[in-house]
Amino acid sequence: PNGGEEAAPEEETPTIPLDPLARAIAERDASHDQLLRAQAEQENFRKRVQKERADERLYQAAAFARAILPPLDNLERALAAAADSEQKSELVEGVRMVAKQFNDVLSSFSVKAIDAVGQPFDPNFHEAIQQMPSEEHPKMTVIQEIERGYQLHERIIRPSKVIVCSGPAEATE
Repeated sequence: PNGGEEAAPEEETPTIPLDPLARAIAERDASHDQLLRAQAEQENFRKRVQKERADERLYQAAAFARAILPPLDNLERALAAAADSEQKSELVEGVRMVAKQFNDVLSSFSVKAIDAVGQPFDPNFHEAIQQMPSEEHPKMTVIQEIERGYQLHERIIRPSKVIVCSGPAEATE
């Protein structure tokens, strides 16, 4: 019991000096430490804000790209329908030119299409909507793209909607 009572006052004494000069020095050191911490916090905040601004500038076209993709999809569907009917009219060529202009605008904003057909299925880039057996493709390979996916720099704006090979037909039966 005696040792515990003596240890407590000795630990508290150095933290509150009785000498005015020692007290002023301790307060100065504490204030200096607070100043350094505040400067470090301010520098960290400044760096975080700069990074957020840089990311915002880098990905500012994402909303624009999401808005323009459905009309582009419809143009590409129109071109696919025209190709199936084997029409080679000036109207089809005009639609093809408009679709190319859309793609050029997207490219100028660093939006690029995701390669899907023939690639191994990757859930980071592809959204599987169906699986089909196939003799020509390895299992878990994208065999058909239903809706093209796009990415802006490293971010996925929209994953590709795809059909994935489930393996050879006899293996699935």
